[in-house]
Amino acid sequence: MPFRRTAGVVDKGSTARLVRLAAMTYASSDSPSGPTRRTTLAGLAGGAGAVLAAGCSPPGVAPASAPISGRTPSASTAAGDPTPGAMALFKDPGFNFNGLLALGAAGHGAGEVGEVLTAVNTINRAGLSAQTYTETFKRLGDQLMEAPRGSGAGTETTRFRALRAAQYYGQALFFVLGSDDPAGEVQLYRAGRRAWDTFCELSEPAPVTANVPYGRTPLPVWLFRPDDSGERRPTVILTNGSDGQNVDMWTYGVPAALEHGWNALVYDGPGQGQLLFVDRVVFTPRWETVVTPIVDWLTARTDVAPDKIALTGLSMAGSLAPRAAAFEQRIAALVAMPGVLAPWLGFPPEIRKILTPDKEETNRIWNKEVVPRLPPSAAGTLKKRVEPFSVPAMLDAREGRMFTDFHSPARLIESLDITDVVSRIRMPTLVLDYEYEQFYPGQPRRMFDRLTAPKDYVKLTAATGAQLHCSPMAPQQHCEVVFDWLRKRLSGS
Repeated sequence: MPFRRTAGVVDKGSTARLVRLAAMTYASSDSPSGPTRRTTLAGLAGGAGAVLAAGCSPPGVAPASAPISGRTPSASTAAGDPTPGAMALFKDPGFNFNGLLALGAAGHGAGEVGEVLTAVNTINRAGLSAQTYTETFKRLGDQLMEAPRGSGAGTETTRFRALRAAQYYGQALFFVLGSDDPAGEVQLYRAGRRAWDTFCELSEPAPVTANVPYGRTPLPVWLFRPDDSGERRPTVILTNGSDGQNVDMWTYGVPAALEHGWNALVYDGPGQGQLLFVDRVVFTPRWETVVTPIVDWLTARTDVAPDKIALTGLSMAGSLAPRAAAFEQRIAALVAMPGVLAPWLGFPPEIRKILTPDKEETNRIWNKEVVPRLPPSAAGTLKKRVEPFSVPAMLDAREGRMFTDFHSPARLIESLDITDVVSRIRMPTLVLDYEYEQFYPGQPRRMFDRLTAPKDYVKLTAATGAQLHCSPMAPQQHCEVVFDWLRKRLSGS
């Protein structure tokens, strides 16, 4: 039932339905829930259809205690199943998706299967919640950053312990706003950043670090190179999404680029990492203003081939990177993972209809009719999803309060729509899609259809365990597809 407006008033029955949907999405009355990694732009109140099943153990997904089935789920099964065919670490699909990302990262050393599964068991025994999840993964990160006494840990051991610690701090960071200590968000970010920096400093060669000019707040960058010979090489700029950390860019690109003999650049843009948590700079709809100074910096270097610079965008950056490429013509190849035309359409209509042209009316609906009836878990999710778009919302969340201005961040998210600029893209473009894409369903194909540049479309599937948004169980397959495609564009072979 859509919202029915009479003289600018939202029908009470529709408001009640919105709250019920939010409750179904985030937590049933007898099951835990909390914010999901990368997901809730699309799933704030049931946005990607299947997310409505949160808190359940749906058909086609084994309970946490059961063996994993090898069968491929049918389309009808997937309709009520947010993680079709995936390993069930947690009954709640939001936590489960997050855990799968940590588990999948083990293939590139950014996680350890035994550590992740032990943490999962600990959390499940304690009772799944944002609090137990945050505590468990923070503790694991702390342990890894303290070398065992008498271990004689060498440089490589310390290095990869730090990389895994960065992953586990990132896991804790994602859920901290729903925990008992939301004010600990900055400290958790800094812990993860220290772990990442330790890993980078111990790498051989260590990545080149710099602060690339961007308005009043420079962009921290890390340029990984296969060696320090100074040879000009193809370079891949790796763009993170709305809630990932630098360690995710390691999983989704740095080793693959190095194995091809290329450079890989990782960076924090507005709404991400240091710029969000420390500098308090939120997302911009003009992502070309972020990428262009990075390309300027790269092309000034003697170890970068200026005509072989590629740009990738993971998760919501499947919108950001194409936006930048539409205006920055020095990009030689573009990859959207997945293709995203309009992040705002990832929100369910019940959420989108709160937004009206009138700021006062929108915020009245939000504060008077929606917020008072949100369950705590839904409130925690909303805080997490909105903080990259609103500094006041982020600061309120750290104090345990719900933000009161829904209109401003909603309008910012709405402005990220790139539908009208996709036709400006001129470089070869790869659009990825995923079977059972639960957060931006249909958008990758629509982006592909609108592209007028040389283009390819690849859908990763459940047949090889690469289903779901960003293929959390198969990042190595993901990188194989992306970098094999890039090899043909950047190396001419």
